[in-house]
Amino acid sequence: MNSISVRALLARGMLAGLAAGVLALVVAYLLGEPHVDSAIAFEEAHSHDHGGGDEPVGRTLQSTAGLATGVLVYGVALGGIAALAFCVALGRVGRFGPRATAALVSLGALVAVYLVPFLKYPANPPSVGDPDSIGKRTALYFLMIALSVLLAVGTVILGKRLAPRLGNWNATVAAGAAFVVAVGLAYAFLPSVNELPDDFPAGLLWRFRLSALAVQLVLWTGFGLVFGHFAERLLAPRAGAPEEKARTAAPAS
Repeated sequence: MNSISVRALLARGMLAGLAAGVLALVVAYLLGEPHVDSAIAFEEAHSHDHGGGDEPVGRTLQSTAGLATGVLVYGVALGGIAALAFCVALGRVGRFGPRATAALVSLGALVAVYLVPFLKYPANPPSVGDPDSIGKRTALYFLMIALSVLLAVGTVILGKRLAPRLGNWNATVAAGAAFVVAVGLAYAFLPSVNELPDDFPAGLLWRFRLSALAVQLVLWTGFGLVFGHFAERLLAPRAGAPEEKARTAAPAS
């Protein structure tokens, strides 16, 4: 793949990430923000500090412009990274076309970048937890992301090396099992973090985590569909297009 194609795919990946970010923003605003407000109300009702000052950024701005900025920048950045991963994966993970490769990259990113870390360190409402431990919690979460991505890459490499001896299906199953075992070991050795108050409503926590999962699912599904369309139009244009252009350009007899 030449540098021109890579640049074109990078631009299309960022555009697809922006489009997917818009979809995720709608889901985050409609499903996630009401649960954040409920969690903040719970924290304020149980807080012993009644003399706090005004917030530097108001809640209305946080839930509108702040949320939009965060989600859209996140979508564009991950779209660009995923487009580069697509450039590496295309033609190297099997005989898949651009659209199918984009779907596989999106699914792999959803699992490795979000789902695996989420199962170890699930999302909590922003008002819940000890502020003094936020550095530790953030470091552990990003460490889990890094481990998950590295293990996912290793799984793909292992599957390709096993395929000539075991066949594609058996190699995929064996590599997937190795990934599950490796992730389980990472879960066992990394420390757990549980700072939820004992009386925090379980239903609210469950709904918040489901909404966080829904945002990521919409983001990566939207990216896979949009970027797959862009990539296929760029790399595999319709076979009939040249003939149609030739017929259009030919003078009438």
